Amino acid sequence: MVKAIRVHELGGPQVLKWEDVEIGEPNEGEVCVKNKAIGVNFIDVYFRKGLYYKADTMPFSPGMEACGVVTVVGPGVTGRRVGDLVAYVGTPMGSYAEEQILPENKVVPVPPSIDPIVAASILLKGMTAQVLLRQSFKVEPGHTVLVHAAAGGVGSLLCQWANALGAIVIGTVSTKEKTAQAKDDGCRHVIVYTEEDFVARVTEITSDNGIDVVYDSVGKDTFQGSLASLKTRGYMVSFGQASGAIDPVSLSALAAKSVFLTRPALFQYTAARDKLLEVAAEVFANVASSVLCVRVNHKYALSHAAQAHADLENRKTSGSAVLIIP
Repeated sequence: MVKAIRVHELGGPQVLKWEDVEIGEPNEGEVCVKNKAIGVNFIDVYFRKGLYYKADTMPFSPGMEACGVVTVVGPGVTGRRVGDLVAYVGTPMGSYAEEQILPENKVVPVPPSIDPIVAASILLKGMTAQVLLRQSFKVEPGHTVLVHAAAGGVGSLLCQWANALGAIVIGTVSTKEKTAQAKDDGCRHVIVYTEEDFVARVTEITSDNGIDVVYDSVGKDTFQGSLASLKTRGYMVSFGQASGAIDPVSLSALAAKSVFLTRPALFQYTAARDKLLEVAAEVFANVASSVLCVRVNHKYALSHAAQAHADLENRKTSGSAVLIIP
């Protein structure tokens, strides 16, 4: 038996229960991983609430990201050994656990230079940033980029990476206290959207030219303003709905500036094993070369996952949050 967080009913953070679970032994092509650190992401909140995403079964353990050590290898496993440090993102969901059984082809090797806490805090967010910046829209030097929630987990990495690519980065944050971090992460301009009209500020900053691309994880509260901030033939990249579901979009709203609208899903970009390894390796390489500075600003015991969720939803976090297993 191992300990894990389990959800028996959908709802608030209080539905996250600390329980004993039986995980069994790895089958053909599987490995058992003893987790060291687990990433906390907004998609975990969505699954807990049954909002936008629903678990296949009840009860379930949330969690889409972790880093740990291989303790057992199942029959037919050739690419992993006991003692290997590995990380994983995506399915099967259930990283909020002391140990997991995972398909060998879902785990990626973690370089010795990368701390497990760093790996667990950045892989999902970093791979998301790679897909957004290098595949959904390829950011080039001179592009003007708007990043909402610039001090958040993905937002922080987007700002750093886009700045390193030579883009002019405009970031929005919810409080003045988060302004300094956004600037440190490469934002040339920071807008406190709770105090300023970000569309008006973007218009001013760009001399009414608009931006090349907006990365919007906020959703309902910012969507229309994001569209309005784009230049002609600009790109609207929507990748989250933290403020609520986005209202239906009229095609005529896009035609006004001939803008492009996309809603990328990370796991469709990394479904192939070679692509998964490629994207993960690029993230770890950028960490090792200091292109990406990982801010693990919040650490919680795995048993305190409910507090981590409450803080995330109430926008009390910046950077990354992780669950730690002693």
